[in-house]
Amino acid sequence: MMGVRHWQRQVMTNNDKNDWSSLKPVEPSAAQCCGSGCSPCIYDLYQAELELWEKAKEKDNPDLLRKIRVQNRNALLTSETFSEFPLCSVEQETEDTGRYRFQLPSGTSLGLKLGQHLVLRGVVNGMEIQRAYTPISSVDVQGFFEVLIKVYEHGLMSQYIKCWKPGDSIAWRGPFGGFLYKPNKFGELIMLCSGTGVAPMLPILTHVTDNEDDETFITLVVCARNFQNVYMKNFLREQSRFWNVRIFYVLSQEQSLDNLPMSYRENSKLGRIDSEFLAQVLETCRRKPYTLVCGSVSFTEDMTAMMKFLQNDITSIFSF
Repeated sequence: MMGVRHWQRQVMTNNDKNDWSSLKPVEPSAAQCCGSGCSPCIYDLYQAELELWEKAKEKDNPDLLRKIRVQNRNALLTSETFSEFPLCSVEQETEDTGRYRFQLPSGTSLGLKLGQHLVLRGVVNGMEIQRAYTPISSVDVQGFFEVLIKVYEHGLMSQYIKCWKPGDSIAWRGPFGGFLYKPNKFGELIMLCSGTGVAPMLPILTHVTDNEDDETFITLVVCARNFQNVYMKNFLREQSRFWNVRIFYVLSQEQSLDNLPMSYRENSKLGRIDSEFLAQVLETCRRKPYTLVCGSVSFTEDMTAMMKFLQNDITSIFSF
């Protein structure tokens, strides 16, 4: 397990005890910020480490730095330091997207809350980069966690991910964010997601359907270019069989619904989400809805604006 900016790992001896420059934390570069509004951000961690370094230097006591390292090594996952987990397997969802499973110690879980994300660290051509990803596995699953990752042809982090093979140790820190939820807190959840934005919705969906006492209705709207690019089809098909779950598919580049399996055609729409479609969804809600949104910046902005207008309520929308 390793720190974020981390103290350089020289072991201080009596001869170099006062070489404080070698222990000073290095200011992060722009590429090392994942841009997801994590708290603490990598820049916050740098400031905290710098203040600790200054305090240790003032007291001429490097043991203050060592104590922090020991505390961090004892944690399975923390937001301040990176922990390494071995990659178990990769299951392809589409041509460019896969489910990456990482191993945890037997009988342990990450202890995430719903909607929380992790930050992945990679190194490409000597440059450290960080990106945020939301595990799609249940928050209480033990022994592993899964992440849905799309690999882009020219993406910096994608270059690092393409090199992964089972058994490699991958560095993560977190968790961050989250969606405060308790059973039956909302009458109905409307989930609007695009692409890998489905990721934070899946643990919430599972959390509801696994609890027989939770009678929350769920309307999940999945947006993709075409049917082949819909992620987690088998999982979604199983979830749609629950009495309180309905799923719609909006396909922006699909030519005809006839290209879809018969069971999907009734709940699928060609084109993009518009206010008319969302109005129909709202009209058929069985209880007062609360909306969750996740996707690209433009998708999130568009969906949030439409739902605010249709509902005339800015307090019933949450974006990841």
